[in-house]
Amino acid sequence: MTVRVGSKDVMTMKTLELDFETFSDVDLLSAGVYPYAESSQFDLLLFGYSIDGGEVQVVDVVNGECIPDHILKALTDDSVLKYAHNASFERICLSVYLRRHYPEYFRSYSIPEDFVGGYLDPAAWRCTMVWAAYDGLPLSLRNVGAALHLDSQKMDEGKALIRFFLRSG
Repeated sequence: MTVRVGSKDVMTMKTLELDFETFSDVDLLSAGVYPYAESSQFDLLLFGYSIDGGEVQVVDVVNGECIPDHILKALTDDSVLKYAHNASFERICLSVYLRRHYPEYFRSYSIPEDFVGGYLDPAAWRCTMVWAAYDGLPLSLRNVGAALHLDSQKMDEGKALIRFFLRSG
């Protein structure tokens, strides 16, 4: 996907790496991702992304920041590969978020008669959790980072802060 500013091509986006924090009143572990995301109380709180392995950007959605247009377009552009740990969760949650907040960007890959319609096409999504399982690594992102001795590790502080502010709000 070519990103344009005015009449100038700024960059060609090939990959989009994603991670975000969400909230729902539905328990994810007992209900699964579809009821979790389809709840009227579901919301996207923080949206992190990196274009082509570049600098990570974080959008504070819950406090009114907007996901940039070129990122919204890339989410539904099948020429841009989307990478995420547990990509199915990210794809389903983003499908619901786009349908509710940015319907002009959302595109379903399904036909109306298909009972799983209303979600982004999985063809352009790549799941690092599946790759970890294939390679015999732990499934959680935190444990994968530890097993591979990566410099950057999954941080628990973000989830703890989100829980704190949601309970005190």
